[in-house]
Order: sequence, then structure tokens, then C-alpha cells
Amino acid sequence: MQTSAALQRIQPSATLAMTSRVFELKRQGIDVIGLGAGEPDFDTPDFVKEAAIEAIRAGKTKYTNVDGTPELKQAVVAKFARDNGLTYAENQISVNSGGKHTLFNAFCATIDAGDEVVIPAPYWVSYPDVVEFAGGKPVFIAAGADQNYKIRPEQLEAAITAKTKWVVLNSPSNPTGAAYSAAELKALGEVLERHPHVLIYADDMYEHILYDGFEFATIAQVVPSLYDRTLTANGVSKAYAMTGWRIGYAGGPVWLIKAMGKLQSQSTSNPCSISQAASVAALNGDQSFLKERVAAFQGRRDLVVSMLNQINGMTCPRPEGAFYVYPEFAGLIGKTTPKGQTITTDEEMIAYLLDEAKVAAVHGAAFGLSPAMRISYATSEALLTEACTRIQTACAALR
Repeated sequence: MQTSAALQRIQPSATLAMTSRVFELKRQGIDVIGLGAGEPDFDTPDFVKEAAIEAIRAGKTKYTNVDGTPELKQAVVAKFARDNGLTYAENQISVNSGGKHTLFNAFCATIDAGDEVVIPAPYWVSYPDVVEFAGGKPVFIAAGADQNYKIRPEQLEAAITAKTKWVVLNSPSNPTGAAYSAAELKALGEVLERHPHVLIYADDMYEHILYDGFEFATIAQVVPSLYDRTLTANGVSKAYAMTGWRIGYAGGPVWLIKAMGKLQSQSTSNPCSISQAASVAALNGDQSFLKERVAAFQGRRDLVVSMLNQINGMTCPRPEGAFYVYPEFAGLIGKTTPKGQTITTDEEMIAYLLDEAKVAAVHGAAFGLSPAMRISYATSEALLTEACTRIQTACAALR
């Protein structure tokens, strides 16, 4: 028996695979430090938990509208107006079982065989695979550390063709933490204005995790002429430490939201009713706790960037947001481990660090730019200090 051609076009998530590997090693009693998961180590705020408990007690355990309760859609509408200056009606809002589900719905509802989707690299691992699953063709724009991992307008112009269906913009970025300023988005938007057949997927999942006073902007806000063809996607996973609750949401044109709902009606149906009630509380509640958590993330960022940049052969840019760094290490490729193995790829480097230092990260090839790795600093400063010390020691042992 054989699986479908669509399934054969995709690969398992590299980030989730490493997370599973870390769980297994820890289960075996191995002292491994996992820096691969894209998950805040903070707990879901108590007021959000209480809203979920109250929803259970109130019997809110039945089916809801396929793509979100009216209460949650109203909260999302209010959030977009409050935080982004974007005006949506309820029929322009889609609520899904996580940000990945939002992406899947949008692409599978719109992409035909041969359609192209422009994706800046490094990229979140799911972008190209969902495009491939839908029958489309990913078109990558490389933007390395020399560009602070951000594409330039001339690169975007060169990548767009008559077959382009979508352009993906993720800011702050997973895996690099790079964020586009309003001026940078405006320059990209001027390119997109010249190509009215192109849809824009604005992935703003890390919107609230920004440092050094960097001001968040999203493209439909900065370039209002693109509003009618932009899907502005977000969720509660990262800012509110609700990864397991599985709620993503998006605002966009009515035709697209309706199409996504049609697909969802034949796949997952509604997101978890209790998670939706908790998300209403998250979006409508006191946001002041975010400031303290972002300050903690910023301190961790500074620690990790400093320690990794002390390694000869490794360069680690300082990101504007999210909770990842993306160090490049071309200077370590070709070196030999104490066991006599020559490091020829970033995947081999990750395997070496896991074996030698008992530190787990994710190899850059999974994100489309090598030789590099993604490190999540969503863990304590004590563990990060220990992990970076182990990485320093393992790299120093290469010859």
C-alpha cells in the first residue's frame, strides 16, 4: 500500500522531531538541554486558566460555529483595532486550531497546481511543506545575516511572476527573530502594489515579543491599499504561553475567510470550545504581564548572543524579537570532532552537539539557510548559561 502523492511531497516537522527526540532522551535519564522547541517556558496566565475552568463549569463543552464563537471573533476584531489599527467585521475573522491550521486552511483553499508562493529564507519549517501539499511551488528568497535576515524590495520584485499566488511575510521571524520596521514593510508593499494578483500572508505570531523599543507593524496597516488581499494571521500561543491550547486566528477578505471556513467544516470543524473561551479572556484581559515576560526574554537573548559570539567560527546576530537566535557557523564546517568525524553540514554539527554537549538545537537546513542552527532561548538563564558553555566547549574541541 502507498500513501498519497500529496503526503509524499512533504516532510515531518524538523522542529517537532527534535522536540520528540529530547523527550525520549530525558525519559532515558540523559541530561540533555533542549533548545529546539518554539515554546515559552512561562505558564499560561492564571486569569486565562480561570476563564477556561469557568467555561467548563458553565457547560461550554458543545460544538461552536465552525470557525470560531461570536465572542472570540469579537475579541479578535477588538484586538486588531486596538493593537494594529485594522478594522475587520466578524465575517472577516477566522479562528483555527493553531497558527499552523490557519496557514493550512489559507493555502489549501487557494493554491492550485503550479501556483508559486514566495517565501523568504530562513523560513518557518511549515511554509514550504504546506505549499507543496497543496500542489504549489515554493519560491525562496535568501536573506542571510548580512541582510539581518530580511529580504529587500528588489529581491521581492525579482521573485514575483505571473504564477505567484502568495507572498509570505513573517515578522518577528521564526527562526531568526528578525523584525521588519514600518519603513521596511512600506518598501516591500510598494512592490506588492504593482502586482495586484498576489495575496499576502502576514504571520504576526510573535507580535508582542519585541526588544529595545522596536515598534511592531504589519503590512495591511502600513500599506492600506493591500488590505483587501492580505491575510493577517496571529494567535495566542506565544505571547500568552498557550501553545497547547491550539488557537490561531486571522483577519482577511470575506471571500477568503469563507473559503477557509468551508475547508475547516470538512476537516477539524470548530476549535476546542474551552480553548476559545480562554482565548477571549487572553485577548480582552489585562496585558500588563507581557512587559515583564518580554524583559526576561530580552535578558536571555543578550546572554545567548554574547556567549555564542565568543565562539571562533560562529556569528550570532542580535534579533529584534521572538525568542530565537540563528547563529551561522561557516567557520566550523570542515573541522574534525575528537572522534575523528569531519563536520560537513549543519545537520552533522547538530548531531555532534547533541552527542558531545548534550544540547539539542535544530539544523539550519530545515529552515532553508545553511550552515546555521536555530536556538530557542525560551528557558531559564541558568539552563541557557549551561547550554552555551557546553556549546563553547564542544566547538573548542573541534580541530
